[in-house]
Order: sequence, then structure tokens, then C-alpha cells
Amino acid sequence: MVGFKASCMNSMIWVFFSLILVNWVSGNSEGDALFALRKSLKDPDNVLESWDPNLVSPCTWFHITCNSDNHVTRVDLGNSNLSGNLVPDLGKLENLQYLELYKNNIQGTIPAELGNLKSLISLDLYNNNISGNIPAELGNLKSLVFLRLNNNQLTGHIPRELAKISSLKVVDVSNNHLCGTIPTSGPFEHIPLENFENNARLEGPELVGLASYDTNCV
Repeated sequence: MVGFKASCMNSMIWVFFSLILVNWVSGNSEGDALFALRKSLKDPDNVLESWDPNLVSPCTWFHITCNSDNHVTRVDLGNSNLSGNLVPDLGKLENLQYLELYKNNIQGTIPAELGNLKSLISLDLYNNNISGNIPAELGNLKSLVFLRLNNNQLTGHIPRELAKISSLKVVDVSNNHLCGTIPTSGPFEHIPLENFENNARLEGPELVGLASYDTNCV
């Protein structure tokens, strides 16, 4: 009986420390991804000063919110006077729901790896200086409700993969350099045309079956 109790106690201790190890590894992985972002950004106002990679979990960092399992769910860095580039490492934040980086001076492109953020509800990158195409991989974000990319330097067409996101309620890509036609299927049926304005080579709404959606994009 004593041996049985000892065996049960050892098993409980093993499970306990295994759970701690899982949370520690997860915390470190998310912390590494966020610290990669910090290293790629210029931060003259030191808003990222608390982002210390030596801490076990990023949940203690300013502008980061975690859930009860200590997974990162929000990154709130809007209007923070940041410049620099986004990093592919952000795609490792598997539980992220809100990525708020609006009203900064972020350059470079939108990493395709953001399409891995299956829990993402809001992607707010508006009022930056982001260039390149809108990645088709964003169509994998099946929980996405808000996609605001307006007032950037984006080019190319609007990926039709976005029309397959049934949860999508708000799309704003105005004031960019997009081309092609405006989608009309799925969630785009209810997006006001003003959310596409000031894209000189963007036409629409799209007449399905009558014109190629990437017209004017050559």
C-alpha cells in the first residue's frame, strides 16, 4: 500500500511538473516571437522597454494581454511611434486574437505567416507605410472579423481567398495602390464602397464571370 501511494504521488508530481514545463516552453516560444518583433522595430519612446526576453513569460510585458493559460491573446501597439518591419515570427502566436499596430510608421510587407493565426479576430495595420501585396494566406484566418489595412502603400489585387471568411464584417483597404476589381461575394457583399476608395487602379464592383478580377494588375 505504501508503495502504491508513493507511485501515485510520483505520478502526480510528474504531471504537475510536465504542465509547468509545457507552459514555460509555450511562454518562451511566444516571448521569442515577440522579442523578434521588438528587435525589428525602432522605438524612440521606449514603449517596448518591458519586453525582456529573460523573463519566463511575456504576460508581464506592457501592451501584451494573456488568457488564463498564459498564452498571448492581444498585442496592443497602436499609435506608439514605432517604425521598422513586421516579422514572420508573429505567425507563431497561435492563440493571438488581436494584433493592433495601427498609426505607426511600419514599413516592409505583411508576412504571409500571419495566415497561421487561426484565432485572430482583428488585424489592424492601418495608417502605416506598409507595401507589397495583401497575402492570400490571410484567407486562412477563419475567425477574422476586422481587417483594416487602409492608408498604406499596398499594391496588387484583393485576394479572393478573403471572400471565404464567413466571419468577416469589416474590411477597409482604402487609400492604397491596389488594382483589379472589388470582390462582391461572401462578406464583401456588405462592405461599403468607400472602404475601397482612393485606389487609382481598383475597379468595381466585380461583375462575376464577365471580367478577370486581376484586370489592371499587369
